[in-house]
Formats: sequence, structure tokens, C-alpha cells
Amino acid sequence: MDYDKEARAYDASRGGEPRAQAAAEAVLRLLPDRSGDAPGRLLDVACGTGIVTRRLVEARPDLRVAGADLAPAMTRMAAARLPGAVLTADSRRLPFADATFDAVTSVWLLHLLEDAADVRAIVAECARVLRPGGVYVTTVDKTDAHDVGSDIDAVLARRPGVPAQDAGDTVAAYAAEHALAPAGQATFPGVGQGRSPRSAIGDLRRGWFTLLPPGDPRIEEFAAELSLLPDQDRPRPDPRFTVRAFRKPPAG
Repeated sequence: MDYDKEARAYDASRGGEPRAQAAAEAVLRLLPDRSGDAPGRLLDVACGTGIVTRRLVEARPDLRVAGADLAPAMTRMAAARLPGAVLTADSRRLPFADATFDAVTSVWLLHLLEDAADVRAIVAECARVLRPGGVYVTTVDKTDAHDVGSDIDAVLARRPGVPAQDAGDTVAAYAAEHALAPAGQATFPGVGQGRSPRSAIGDLRRGWFTLLPPGDPRIEEFAAELSLLPDQDRPRPDPRFTVRAFRKPPAG
């Protein structure tokens, strides 16, 4: 996906403000309380348009929040929401010194990577810039979140699925390579993202959530089955996403 082209419509096509609020609330539940401490620092890796990052800023005045994203168009939109706090950066090579941040977050990033080496590199970088005692919070198992046990899922169960680079146990193993220990998890609804049969057909034809290439005849076979389901435009239940936290050992 070309995120520079998608930037302007990105939020509206993915649940908008309600989903962003739900995501931020889940992340915030896993961030450490810094009451009485000096102001800390948080980095939101792959912050996108800043729609979630802004809520972290508003909810945690005890944290100086920065955002980083690789797509210039996304960065520009985030910078409009968070002036002076956003930069363009590759999450596999973060432009920060070791042990800079008290918390690092990455929401809807790891599932986008096709190469396990890239996922491992991102987790390594998040661990590197995290201070001792700090927490890394990330979404995991995004593909599984969309399987809500609906009639649509029953039809699509036979499709060849995309390998899940953000599988929770896999991410935990990468985190453990850098001494990051599990520190809790939370879930939140993908508000407004429940699939209808008609929208699922469109997603299939775009090549989403499947290894079937556009034009593969099996796509139209699945589309034909989906077209027979009732209530073609009624969204099925929203997906439920998961975030996990990993803590870096304290110094000494």
C-alpha cells in the first residue's frame, strides 16, 4: 500500500476517531504511572496521521510525546496535529540514542511487514531506545482480530491466508531476545470496521487478507459464495484488537 497516496483518506477508512480513541485507551492502560516523577518521554513508532498519538499527548501530560513515521504524507498530517513533535524516520533504524524513552508504542505496524527480519529489527530498535524499566506496547495478532466467527469468516476459512508476522508469541520471542519481559495486555474494538459481505468481496478483489493474487479465479469463487449471504450491506461484529506490553529490566 502507498501510504503517501492513502494518507488523506486513511483515518476515515479505518474507523476514524472512535477507533483511535479505543486504541489509545488500551495503550494507556499498559503505560506505567509516573505520578511524582520528572516528566518522561514516549515515542510512538509508525504514528501514521497522529490520530492515536494526539490522544496519548492529551491523556498523559507527564510525558513528552514524539511521533515517527516513514511516509512523508503521513508525517505531515501527524505534524499538523502535533506541531514540533513528529519526524520522518524508518522504524528499523530509529534516529535516537540508546535509552532515550520511558515508553515506546507501535500501533498497527508489525502486521504490515512481509519479512520476519524487519519485524525483528523493529522490536530490536524499540528495545534499544527504551530506558531501563521502560515499557514497549504494540498491537499483535491483527489478522486474527478480524475473525469474529461470522458467516463471512465461515466462507473465507478456506482461503490461503497471509502469514502473520505480528503473531503474539512471535513478537514476545523477539522481545525476549532483548530482555523485554511480558508486562500485560489489553484489547479494544475496531469501531466501525465490521465487514459486510459486499465489503469483504471488495477487499478480496483488492488482494487484502489473502495470498490470492488479483485475477486468481478462486477470488471470484469466494465472491460468489459471499454474494449469497443475507444482509449484503450489514456489517458483522467489529474486530477486537490486542495490544501487549513488554518491560525492560531496571538498571542494576
